[in-house]
Amino acid sequence: MVADTALLAGWDEVVFFDDTWPKHKKLGPWEVKGNTHTLLDLAGNIDGAIIAIGNNFFRLKKQFELQKANINVVKIIHPSAIVSTYSKIGDGSVVFAGSVINAFAKIGCGCIINTSSTIDHDCILEDGVHISPGAHLGGGVIVGHSTWIGIGASVIHGIHIGKNVMVGAGAAVINDIESGLVVVGVPALNKI
Repeated sequence: MVADTALLAGWDEVVFFDDTWPKHKKLGPWEVKGNTHTLLDLAGNIDGAIIAIGNNFFRLKKQFELQKANINVVKIIHPSAIVSTYSKIGDGSVVFAGSVINAFAKIGCGCIINTSSTIDHDCILEDGVHISPGAHLGGGVIVGHSTWIGIGASVIHGIHIGKNVMVGAGAAVINDIESGLVVVGVPALNKI
């Protein structure tokens, strides 16, 4: 999805580096040219890179590794996404097709704003957050570091969700959530 979004956003070429190389030399139509070490060796020849890993922790870890090597980590925004000019999106974040990010929203580094999700005004997403397809955040929601909001979940305005939280698919979040919890259901409750 990231490669397809990059091409639709105007990139001329997409090349993958994957730590399963040389076992895997292709990913769909794209060539895998090497692993992380290969990429780091090419640091001066890379125009821009983004980490296409779903796991929040590993995505951020790899991103910081690239940044430490002075590789330009970029953001990618699908041309069908609607992103307010008054919002801010951090490096290494990707915004997929049909998503909406409204005014004064702040998206951290290494975030995924997945297909047809909405981030309303004044939301703050810390680094490494993943908003799954069709999830919706009301205005002024704060989402902590490396939290994952599941597919189709809804969060009412003004809610604060801690770090490393997992919100289940289709959950309705109507109360603040402490860090480290897994919440599911309508309304979203801690899964014991």
